[in-house]
Amino acid sequence: MATKASLPLAHDDVLTGLLTASGFRARLDAWASDEPEVAIQAMLVSFHRFHSVNLAYGEAAGDLALAEIAHRIREFCAEELENEALLARIGGRDFLLASHEPLSRERWQWLAEALGASLSRPIQLGGEGVRLSPRTALLRGAPGENAATLFDRLDETQSQLQKQSGRRLLWADGSHPVRARSAARLEADLLGAIDRREIGILFQPQFDTISGELVGAEALARWDHPALGRIGAGTLFAVADRADLVAPLSRHIAERALELAAGWSRPLRLSLNVTAEDFAEGNFGESFGAALAASGFAATRLTLEITEQALIHDLDGSAEVLRGLAAAGVCIALDDFGTGFSNFRYLKVLPVGCLKLDRSIVRDVASDPRDRTILRALVAMARALDLKLVAEGVEERAQLAVLREEGCETYQGFLGSHPLDSDALMSL
Repeated sequence: MATKASLPLAHDDVLTGLLTASGFRARLDAWASDEPEVAIQAMLVSFHRFHSVNLAYGEAAGDLALAEIAHRIREFCAEELENEALLARIGGRDFLLASHEPLSRERWQWLAEALGASLSRPIQLGGEGVRLSPRTALLRGAPGENAATLFDRLDETQSQLQKQSGRRLLWADGSHPVRARSAARLEADLLGAIDRREIGILFQPQFDTISGELVGAEALARWDHPALGRIGAGTLFAVADRADLVAPLSRHIAERALELAAGWSRPLRLSLNVTAEDFAEGNFGESFGAALAASGFAATRLTLEITEQALIHDLDGSAEVLRGLAAAGVCIALDDFGTGFSNFRYLKVLPVGCLKLDRSIVRDVASDPRDRTILRALVAMARALDLKLVAEGVEERAQLAVLREEGCETYQGFLGSHPLDSDALMSL
């Protein structure tokens, strides 16, 4: 995915940080010129009734909604395409996504459907959950096709789509969507993959901001589906949620990651994510403790990352479980810190030892003085509470320089490394 450092500032949309139409065209034409034999897949995502958001909640709220849409698209591409994509906002309500990876027609359509589901989740505006319904025009370009032609085809297809009530997806070549893999079939595939231990584990390396030394890694799930290709953690857990398989999937990931980490030749820290469904099982503390002991991995090298969504249903019960694990030496981290509404209460109730700063805090620290001031305040708070800090989503050297200067100890992101398998992590 293109970052601000890779293009002139004029090619960045001020509100979202994504490429503008001109920047997007320039990059597409560069692809066509550098790799004329490669076909480009693209999609145009439009929110046809977005003006109603501005009318109902005001333009400031509309801007927040657009920023959240851009955030979700970034997160989706990081998970599903590992940032090998171009992202742009063109006009007020339209977003473009393109990839030159070799993807099947079925996978590109499936990605469009999965992205649409993510973008349709409620966005909090004015204390209400507002649902926006995107419509998506898709195409697979011919090798060497230039940006102007791709734009015209997508725009024409989007215009046709807006006239077809109820339809959410249309291919630019006029063909019908490929037959969708049914939700039931996909859920059955996932159940079989868990049973056969086919869910893969990658590790997002974490580095010391001062020395650059590798100090740990966060375990991430990846599912290499035989027909749809690689499915990232976000969509994987969405499928698991529909199939009531979140807890079994989370347990499988934890056990497999602990098994791999126990064989590491270096004493790195391991970070694992905990879900609301883990806590809901009732005996999570005992079952996880048993899995940890069976793996042979040291509890003092383990961090459990907890999000607000994992805690919101039973904070007191979750706190009791976490206190037991913390007493055994496990570090408890608040994930996505800075994005929720009740994070500061959790600092009081939970045995927190670490804060993971969300990528939205890190993104503009090198260019926006207000963001840097917020970062400085969070660092000061963490020091006062004797908490460690890990910054997520670091993609630029300028961001890392600010984190280093302000005193954030650890970072992860594509500047340091993409996610790696266990062997590649050891060779890093």
